[in-house]
Amino acid sequence: MTDTLTPTYRTAPGIAADESHDSAAAWSAIIAGALASIAMTLILLAFATGLGLAVVSPWADSGVSATTFKWGSGALMLLLAVMSSAVGGYVAGRLRTKWTGVHTDEIYFRDTVHGFLAWALATVVGVVLLASAASTIVGGAASGAGQAAGQAAGAAARNAGPMDGYIDTLLRSDPAANRNPADPAASRAELTRLLTKPLRTGEITAADRTYAAQMIAARTGIPQAEAEARITQVINQAKEAADAARKAALKFSLWLAATLLAGAFAASLAATEGGGLRDGTWKYRRGS
Repeated sequence: MTDTLTPTYRTAPGIAADESHDSAAAWSAIIAGALASIAMTLILLAFATGLGLAVVSPWADSGVSATTFKWGSGALMLLLAVMSSAVGGYVAGRLRTKWTGVHTDEIYFRDTVHGFLAWALATVVGVVLLASAASTIVGGAASGAGQAAGQAAGAAARNAGPMDGYIDTLLRSDPAANRNPADPAASRAELTRLLTKPLRTGEITAADRTYAAQMIAARTGIPQAEAEARITQVINQAKEAADAARKAALKFSLWLAATLLAGAFAASLAATEGGGLRDGTWKYRRGS
């Protein structure tokens, strides 16, 4: 009895003669899978945003810890990519046209490629389309949560520069000094320019340090030695903040790479499942 699933092989000349000129890629199915993946991503993104706002709190000792939130966010991002990519890959595999006279292994390969292409198209298009939608969802939620803080505080935070907090520390004056400089804004601007360079290069010249200490001493009424100590402390704080931001960016990049790889794998695997169900060969692939 002949097994209907066992492929028949032609000779090399016969294969060349019967080779189809049509593309083996069913682009309509690939596009449909990509659209399904993008739509699923939007749904899961809205859900993840709401879940994130539910577990965080602006009050101290409330909500989850920062470490738990970071790991939870990474795991949730990974799960979101796997679920949305699997949906897109399954749709691409299930909707593609049926190939006749093609070896079973070739069909398995083509299904895998269809899932991968659906994931790739969804990723490329999603970078363009989902960036705007995601910023709207996340920005709207953050805006609603931040209204309680007051519009004045929000405007001040938006207008604050990255060096303002450090300059405030440097110019924290002794209340007993009661000094009123003629142009404090000019002093702040000059100190900002003086301290921006060492934050990039890692060092401040002796001349700049002495000059900055003189300005701080004149502005706050503290001794020059204490002013120099403040400069060292603030530069160290700024370096620690920059290093923390670098490490956070590194971790995010690693999570993003893992998310993309997991999404590609999930889409490819789901496409083979969808293709097997479409052709009625899924149970044979499972060995049952």
